[in-house]
Amino acid sequence: MIDNKEFYNYVMRMLAIAKIGIKYSHDPYALENYREVQERSMEVLEHFVDEKFDRPNYFIKDIYPTPNISVRTIILNDNNEVLLVREAKDNGYSLPGGWCDLGDTPSEAAKNECEQEAGVKVEIERLVGVLDVSKDQNGLLEAQYVVVFKAKQISPFSEHTYETNDVRYFAIDKLPQISGKNKIEDMKRMIKAAIDGEVIFD
Repeated sequence: MIDNKEFYNYVMRMLAIAKIGIKYSHDPYALENYREVQERSMEVLEHFVDEKFDRPNYFIKDIYPTPNISVRTIILNDNNEVLLVREAKDNGYSLPGGWCDLGDTPSEAAKNECEQEAGVKVEIERLVGVLDVSKDQNGLLEAQYVVVFKAKQISPFSEHTYETNDVRYFAIDKLPQISGKNKIEDMKRMIKAAIDGEVIFD
């Protein structure tokens, strides 16, 4: 028998999936389904969950605002080449990574993103650092922290998601065109820290 807290966490996970789907999907049928999942999840939260325990709601607007959290993973081969993925959106390359989903630890998010974007399983070796990569979006601040890991590839390459259209290792001094969603200075700093065994922050 599932208890109320477990059920609440399950509903919150469904709501998170629906929110992400509505944000990024362009297919009308998919959007309709994501909206239904969102509506039904909200109904459950409002009418069927026992409210005798304290329960956070990540989707209301009056919670304390904090930066978004994402992850990036630096995967090096025996030649000290770095694994990069090419973003289908602009054909620029990035370190594998993305937003942290509710319920995932940072290292779990990093592993998931490597599998989704690069088609490889990885073993996290260490934390490289936490950087403030906030940027200006049309005059508005987009506050974001990125948690950076160093990892090693532990599986052959397999299929990756539609978000990326190429995956390969590059020499550190011959990096390709970088995706517009990244700053080349930040990427080089992360890679250098991973190679030199440093921990970086801010």
